[in-house]
Amino acid sequence: MEEKRIYEMDMVKQEDKKAAKKTPFYQTESTGGSVWVIKPGQTLQKHRHHNSDDIWIILQGEGIFYPEPDKEIPLKKGQVIVSPKGACHGAMNTGTEDIVFVSIVAPVPADYDPIGE
Repeated sequence: MEEKRIYEMDMVKQEDKKAAKKTPFYQTESTGGSVWVIKPGQTLQKHRHHNSDDIWIILQGEGIFYPEPDKEIPLKKGQVIVSPKGACHGAMNTGTEDIVFVSIVAPVPADYDPIGE
């Protein structure tokens, strides 16, 4: 059986009117890929992965990225954000359109450690 290797974002991404929505679309022995949709006004909680890197490829939208618990920097379409293992990351949509990004995490499985809130 042939493994799926090409994905259409419009077919993969899902959204939730109440909270940021993560939709996993693949996992191998070494990496996992998900699409996130953060609607205007929603937040993806600040967190870290103690055993995995998390790379975000921003496809749409703008907002705030949290590289540290008490630091904010602009986030926008076209950016690639690399959060090495143990690094804080999270986002808030301050724009008028959805933030959509692909997250690639490695190695898997990744732990999840929320920060604050």
